[in-house]
This record gives sequence, structure tokens and C-alpha cells, in this order.
Amino acid sequence: MRKTVDIALPPAAAADPEQVREAAASTAGLTLQQAPHARITKRSVDARGRQVLLRLRVEVGDETIVDDEGRPFELQDVSNQRAVIIIGCGPAGLFAALGCIRHGLKPILLERGKDVHARRRDLAALNKEFIVDPDSNYCFGEGGAGTYSDGKLYTRSSKRGDVQGVLRTLVAFGASPDILVDAHPHIGTNKLPGIITAMREAIIAAGGEVRFNARVLDFIITEQRMNGVRCADGTEVLSDRVVLATGHSARDIFTLFHNKGIRIEAKPFALGVRIEHPQHIIDRIQYHCDVRDPLLPPASYSLVQQVQELGVYSFCMCPGGIIAPCATAPEEVVTNGWSPSKRNNPFANSGIVTGVVPSVKYLTPGPSPRERGEMPAALEGMEYQRGVEHAAWIAGGRTQRAPAQRMDDFIQGKNSADLPGCSYPPGIVPWRVDQLLPKDVSHRLREAMKLFGGTMRGYRTNEAVVVAVESRTSSPVRIPRDAVTLQHVEIAGLYPCGEGAGYAGGIVSAAMDGWKVAEVL
Repeated sequence: MRKTVDIALPPAAAADPEQVREAAASTAGLTLQQAPHARITKRSVDARGRQVLLRLRVEVGDETIVDDEGRPFELQDVSNQRAVIIIGCGPAGLFAALGCIRHGLKPILLERGKDVHARRRDLAALNKEFIVDPDSNYCFGEGGAGTYSDGKLYTRSSKRGDVQGVLRTLVAFGASPDILVDAHPHIGTNKLPGIITAMREAIIAAGGEVRFNARVLDFIITEQRMNGVRCADGTEVLSDRVVLATGHSARDIFTLFHNKGIRIEAKPFALGVRIEHPQHIIDRIQYHCDVRDPLLPPASYSLVQQVQELGVYSFCMCPGGIIAPCATAPEEVVTNGWSPSKRNNPFANSGIVTGVVPSVKYLTPGPSPRERGEMPAALEGMEYQRGVEHAAWIAGGRTQRAPAQRMDDFIQGKNSADLPGCSYPPGIVPWRVDQLLPKDVSHRLREAMKLFGGTMRGYRTNEAVVVAVESRTSSPVRIPRDAVTLQHVEIAGLYPCGEGAGYAGGIVSAAMDGWKVAEVL
């Protein structure tokens, strides 16, 4: 007999398996003799009361509870099967490749960047020397944007597919089984490279191919049907099935669609800043204590407010984290955040962003692209995004240093005479970020921060720093596909997939979309 019950315990008791078993057995109406086995299947922190509790879902009973999450991931040999080209080696591309192998197809993965370990040298050059490699950076390269910017696995997209299946696959390739239990699962940038490498090795062992430094330059299309792709080195790769999983920052791909007259659409996106607090401030606010219990994880938060009928919200919150430089081209500054698996850095950062409506007003000098008659409507959001990032680069001294302002100074529209410590590796420089951003964006952020300060007492403080800009929350372009066949609405054999195509928002939802496309194929 086995029962599933929900219990709440203080951190120390929740960390003791025997106390968990006793509490679960009692809640289930069982004696300890009737419940020799117990397993936690879900865990979350409840800090709503003065006493912080761990809420646990526990399976308890007299049956031995066998975990299968660590079983090997077995793939059939597809070396002589029909080929599918997959452009992009992020979560959508990797899971599309695994899905293809499961269904007897041979994936050929084309990645514009380098393998997950070689990427590190380019990230170091970006952090220390401000050198941006357009093909190898925090966004491009094996594993995609999530590999070196956190690996958070929380998603609200459970209706789109098998979330647990994605998590179990990650565990099979080396992720901690804790991701199957935690309400907000997180792998950590220090752990992800090994997992990504194991996935690649499994794909190759099954007969698939993974090619690096293989940036796609053109599509080979005959009579509205895909026949393959042409890479930047002149190589042609031929197949009548092409999965496009290039991520939200592949602006050259969006431009290629426009130049070839293939339909794309503008899509809403968000823009804002990274806000960084000392982690102890967030711990004090959320856990109602001066010193965090070491059995509790570093505290996080999730905030949302409506201002002028548009949402302002926290995005990609990184407790114990670091702000990362995520530019994908020279002459732009872009920020994101990440945390190591232990989340043990002294700062907490989060994007604070709001929806934007692109307009003809751009922040680059001279007439806007639309005023020059050069901008298609579908790319307007992309150019708006680029203009703000370029303005941040100028404000940062034409380097990867980021313009920044103390939080309360941002709210009050004041200069910051100096800046607090910050985790952003290239460094920050004082600047009126409230004036750098478009006026409507600044206004909504300012008003929302005031409201956030009322929701979280102590959140509004000049010990926090506002760092510009957070602009790559999602793709500003959607590549339309048929709801049933998942093929592009105009080009047969082209399967837009994942975050860059506008059908996902994060690692898990992108992975699920990759699987979905593989099933249709």
C-alpha cells in the first residue's frame, strides 16, 4: 500500500528523512511499521508566514519505491536512415535531434558556434577584453543561451507537452534528480556543459551528426519546398526536411527570411533592465530574518504590476547569481543573469521588463530605418531592440561596460554620484539609465518599482543597482507555421521551432517544442 500526502515542515525537519517519514505516515494515517518507505516527489519553500516552511509532497507506504530517473538513455542506430537538418544546437535543436533518433530519423545538427567547452574562451574574451564573437558568445554555441546563462528549468507550459519527460531526460544525461522534485528546478551554469556534452555524444553514437562552426547563410528552396541549406564556408547540406531552431537572437536568419521574401511576423517582446541587490537584502525580506538558515536556499522573488495597462514583471530571477554580458554583435550592450548550482554568490539579480510597442523613434543617430524607407514591418521590433542596445554601448563608453544607476536614483530621476559593487564582469559606469531607455519604458519601470517596494518592504533601496539593458527576453519575430503540420505556412519541409521562431520561452518549453516537431516529422 502506498499513499501520497502533502506536509509542511521547518527546514531542519524537512532535511531529516526520518522526520519526513514520520510526518508523512502520520498524515496518511499509517503507523511507522506500515510505512517503512518514503520518497519526496515535490518540494517548495513557503515563506508567507513568520516561520518559513518547506512544503513537501511525499509518497509513503510499505512498498519499495523505485526511482527510474537515472536509467540510461537508449537510442537506436540511425546512421543509414533518412536525414533531417536541424539548425541550432540549443535545447530545441538538441531535443529535436533526440526525438528524431527515437523515431528512426538521422539528425544533422548545424551549429554556428563552437562546442560547449571551446565557447569558454570566447566568453572570457567578452568578459575581460570586451571582444564579441558574433558566432560564439553567451547566446550562440553548443547548448544555446541557457548553457552559460543559468539553466533554470521552471516553466508554466505544462499544457504544451511532457515537462517531466524533459526533466527525466536531463537527469539521464547527468542532471541532479533534485530537478524532478524542486518547484523551481535549476541545474546551474557550472553543471550544464557536462550534460550538453553527454547529449552530443549520445547523438553521435546513434549515427547522428553534429557540425560546429557551421553558420547557415542561405536556404536552398525549389518551388516553395526546402531542399537544404548553404553554410558560410560554402558547404551545402541537402535534405527536404529542415528544423529551424536558431534561438531568439539570430537576427541574420530573420533578415534572410525577409531578403528571400519568406513570410515572418513582428511579435511582442519585452525590454527593461537588470536589477541587482545584495543577496542578504532579499533573504531578509523573504525569510523575515537577519541571517538566512543555511538549510534554506538563497531567497528569490517573482513580481508583477500593471502600469498604463501593460505588465511590468521580474524575469529570469537569479539568487546568488551574476549578471552576464550577452551581446551577439559589436557595438551593443545586452545583459542577462545566471547562477551556479549552489547559488552562492553574494548578489541577487533579476530582469525587470515591460512590453514595448515599437515606433519610428530610434536611439541611433540620424534618421530611423523606417524614415529611410528601409525597414519592413516584421523587423521593426528587432531594429527597436538593436537601437536601445547600441545606445547602451555608447553610454558605457563604447565598450562592454554597462550603464548603471542606483535604484532609488533611477526612480527619482537623479544622477548617481557613485555605484555599489556589482557582479557584472566587464564593469558598470554611472549613467542616467532612466534617460537612456525610451520614455514610456522608463516611466512604467519607475512606477512599478515604487509598487514593488510596497509589496516587498526593503526592495526599493539605493543599495540596489539598475543595469542597462535587458532586451533579449524573447524573440521580436515570429516565423509562422501550420498548427497541425508545424511546417512554415509558405515553405514545405521547413519547421520553425523553439524560442527563435516564437513558439517557446525558456529551456523546457523549447525542448518540448523540439520533441513536438520530431514527432510530426
